[in-house]
Amino acid sequence: MTSRPVPPAGPQRVLALAQLTNSIGDGAYYVTSALYFTHGVGLAPARVGLGLTVAWAVGSLAGVPLGRVADRRGPRGTAVLLALGTGAAVASFLVVRGFVPFVLAACAYATAQSGLAAARQALLAGLVAAGERTGLLAHLQATLNAGLAVGAGLGGLALQAGTRAAYLAVFALDAASFLVCAAMLLRLPAVAPVAVRKRDTLGVLRDRPYALLTLLNTVLLLRMPLLSLGLPLWIAERTTAPTWLVSALFVLNTGAVMLFQVRTARGVTGLASATRVVRRSGWVMLGACAVFALSAGASLRVAVGALVVGAVLQVVAEMGQSAGSWQLSFDLAPAGRVGEYQGFFGTGVTVARTLGPLVLTSLLVEWGTPGWLLLGALTVVASYAMGPATRRAAGRAAGGARQPELVGCDRG
Repeated sequence: MTSRPVPPAGPQRVLALAQLTNSIGDGAYYVTSALYFTHGVGLAPARVGLGLTVAWAVGSLAGVPLGRVADRRGPRGTAVLLALGTGAAVASFLVVRGFVPFVLAACAYATAQSGLAAARQALLAGLVAAGERTGLLAHLQATLNAGLAVGAGLGGLALQAGTRAAYLAVFALDAASFLVCAAMLLRLPAVAPVAVRKRDTLGVLRDRPYALLTLLNTVLLLRMPLLSLGLPLWIAERTTAPTWLVSALFVLNTGAVMLFQVRTARGVTGLASATRVVRRSGWVMLGACAVFALSAGASLRVAVGALVVGAVLQVVAEMGQSAGSWQLSFDLAPAGRVGEYQGFFGTGVTVARTLGPLVLTSLLVEWGTPGWLLLGALTVVASYAMGPATRRAAGRAAGGARQPELVGCDRG
């Protein structure tokens, strides 16, 4: 695995370009959608929040069956259709004028997005050798952040204009980005579908070790709303730091991922190295939480310094945890059923996005320093529990449930 800035030519580079195109559209959508739905459509903020919560709950349930479709019908064709479906769902927002149509469109969007993520993972697994997957996922994560940054800049122009036409242009851009993504995916070689076996009816739901791994990873992903919700509220309510620091910390996080995610993932080559990096990231996250807590009630200079140092530690923990979880999620999935398993593993992201705001608000804003320390301790416990959970899943794999070459530990 190398730290080269772009993936090698071929399927890996095409996958990265497909990621870049739709992430630019998504970046513009993310920074403008809330204001469009409230000011442009006229929905109350509480209704927008409720509708999106319902939508992502539906999307999380759809991830597994759509991942199974990708395995059994072929991941490339499924990914292309779901990219087109996502684009159509975004385009439908252009004509939404009420709460019920908004919820229906949001459900279609979340469902297609969840299925697309699972199908793309299955496609990646079929086209890229096992030893190169984590490295490519690191490239894709860096590409995602770059695209989101560019898209956020375009969305900022729409916010500056503040007109309905500008908002509609953003949604049209996002819809078009998924059409380009579908065209990119069509350039990839086809991956053969997997034959259906009756005993696999319940699929991943039978696999308790993998389900435990997914649950533990969900706990680690509770950090996801930290930059968008937890820290902004903490800075405003508990520190003397200026609120513009929120934007600076977001830029720091995004830039670090773009520059260092590939390098961080370079040493993750199997189950042993993956569990090690997850454990180490747990301790780093505990350190980040402790430093963040020091900013409460401190002088301006101390508060700003603590928040910046904490943000650096947090992104280091984030990059390590991401690299380790990618390796585990692929290596412990049965050959030929990656889409189904990735669809299930991906529900952790949706659950973290749904529960994270409530958890972080309660822990950080209401509890203060004890809440930060509890969040850090919870991360350490979950990161250490990943080791026994991985060994249990690998032991089950050795009994014949999975392909041997996908569960071997690091060499050398």
